[in-house]
Amino acid sequence: MEPLTLVGLAGLTLIVAAWLVSLPAEPPPVRLSLTYFAGSVLLTLYAAALGDPVFTLLNGLAALLSLANAVRGLRRDQKRAGRAGHEVERVG
Repeated sequence: MEPLTLVGLAGLTLIVAAWLVSLPAEPPPVRLSLTYFAGSVLLTLYAAALGDPVFTLLNGLAALLSLANAVRGLRRDQKRAGRAGHEVERVG
């Protein structure tokens, strides 16, 4: 493996580690996650077409993470809406 590829893999590893640390935090807004997902999918295709395995993997993982964040955000929003509806019922 070429030294430059190792540098790329080291960077990829650090970025993925940072993502894993941030997972327990509140998910970002759903619109942001879906936009990020679409951009990451396009960049994955672009990197694959160029034959760059490091950026193909990085952008593929970014797409998966942003999709997971969108799902987490939708679940959060549904829970909030459910609680808000339940609170309205109790008041009324």
